[in-house]
Amino acid sequence: METRVALIGIMVENPDSVEKLNALLHAYGSWIIGRMGVPYREKGLSIISVVLDAPMDKISSLSGKLGMLNGVSTKTIYSRRD
Repeated sequence: METRVALIGIMVENPDSVEKLNALLHAYGSWIIGRMGVPYREKGLSIISVVLDAPMDKISSLSGKLGMLNGVSTKTIYSRRD
């Protein structure tokens, strides 16, 4: 199975979505290489970066599901290497 390395940048503005977000990340945990979260309390914002090595359909699926959560925005970038 061909995989790509990708980074999903996540901005969480609605704390009520964190539980669902974490459940999604757990469900895709076998593809996740690493994760870093930074709380920006002054702005009421959480910034999370997730690095994956996964098939394109898994990356797109996770990014899409995260972006559909209320108050959650995502942007995905891919490595140029296959």
